[in-house]
Amino acid sequence: MAPFYQKVTKMKLCVFDFDSTLMDGETIDFFAAELGIGERVAAITERAMNGELDFFESLQERVGLLKGLEYAKVEEICHALPYMNGAKETIAELKKAGLRVVCFSGGFRPATGYAKSQLGFDADFANILHVREGRLSGLVGGDMMFNTSKGDMLVRLQALMGISPEETMVVGDGANDLSMFAHAGTRIAFCAKEVLKREANIVIDRKDLTEILGRML
Repeated sequence: MAPFYQKVTKMKLCVFDFDSTLMDGETIDFFAAELGIGERVAAITERAMNGELDFFESLQERVGLLKGLEYAKVEEICHALPYMNGAKETIAELKKAGLRVVCFSGGFRPATGYAKSQLGFDADFANILHVREGRLSGLVGGDMMFNTSKGDMLVRLQALMGISPEETMVVGDGANDLSMFAHAGTRIAFCAKEVLKREANIVIDRKDLTEILGRML
């Protein structure tokens, strides 16, 4: 058996963040750029990912600024997002090693649902953009609204699957990934903010997810 597979044999679940982890950028910033408010929304996103703002409040504020964007344009953007280097290959190798691969995103289902079909992960948990008469209403709800949401969902998945934190690896980049780091034995900070790096036991600063495979040797 190859060294990588020997190393991950004990692992049963890998959870990836989406924005700036599986995807190279922030989905909401792409939406905002369409409305000409890219810099304004990106500044709020940056502060939220650094842990300077409450995630729930910042999400509500940013989505509110998207009111009026055509949902057809949302789908078009989501189908053209740039995936991170090595995302598809890394997911395939993890699944070959027997892991379930899941995506938790503080972003949006139109992006993660389409990415699931392209990258091959097993399930996605994200938020829903409310639509009225074909345009975003500025309202949002869903699975990943709070700073604690990813950790809460991870604990529930572990209970459902009958696995422990030691059998779990997580990969993220921002402050809203901290709650899932608290429940995983392998914690990978990928091109991450300092607030997350401090809680990681693997730090990767190169934009290539296949680095994960090398670090597991």
